[in-house]
Amino acid sequence: MQAVDPDLWIRRFHPAGPAPARLVCLPHAGGAASYYMPVSKALAPGVEVLAIQYPGRQERLAERRRETVAELADEVTEVIRPLTDQPLYLFGHSLGATVGFEVARRLEAAGTKIEHLFVSSRRAPALNRNEHLHERGDRELVAHIRSLAGTAPDVFDDPEMTAMVLPAIRSDYKAAETYVYAPGPKLTCPITALIGDADPMVSAEEATAWREYTDGAFQLRIWPGGHFYLDTHATDVIARISAEMPARTRQGRPAG
Repeated sequence: MQAVDPDLWIRRFHPAGPAPARLVCLPHAGGAASYYMPVSKALAPGVEVLAIQYPGRQERLAERRRETVAELADEVTEVIRPLTDQPLYLFGHSLGATVGFEVARRLEAAGTKIEHLFVSSRRAPALNRNEHLHERGDRELVAHIRSLAGTAPDVFDDPEMTAMVLPAIRSDYKAAETYVYAPGPKLTCPITALIGDADPMVSAEEATAWREYTDGAFQLRIWPGGHFYLDTHATDVIARISAEMPARTRQGRPAG
């Protein structure tokens, strides 16, 4: 694998200075680093938020898209490995949850301590299923994406915009759907699974199964809403993340 340029992969939206903790945020299928700007704003300067930008979107539009979780996890691991000198937390939504899990596995296998893994709107790894959405026609794929209400509806009203964003979405769906869990050692870090109670992509039972992938503590948190429940519960979700961090990082403000 060629050397990975951290400046291509990592976005820092707010200065955090010598923050006592780092939170790496991994986007959903079709998502971009900018999705986590509110998280960065809320937690800075007490936490350095590193939002990952996958290839094939926004300013990385012309780059080769990745179509496997393994490749994404390998490259993300490489770019954040030098940044593990501070307590490291991982948060991933949907596809990002699976990528985050695989990044955690790689880092722990190399002896790096992970403080906490947050997995949002995603079934436990062995429960992944290929629904072949990435193989469907554009119209069907767009209809599915609209049903999840995670993309601004006017994006797909513009044929040029649709043609621009759909290839990355399709590649991300391929990565998510073709992922196959390879059995191995459990993680040692705590895992918190977060879901919406009306998410068609993951049930409470499927989310609870994440407890089998760690020897650490496990929590399940459920909010009202669907696959993108966190869009309407961002404050509560950020507070939940912050609660697992050292007191001096909470909500980005030093403890008084």
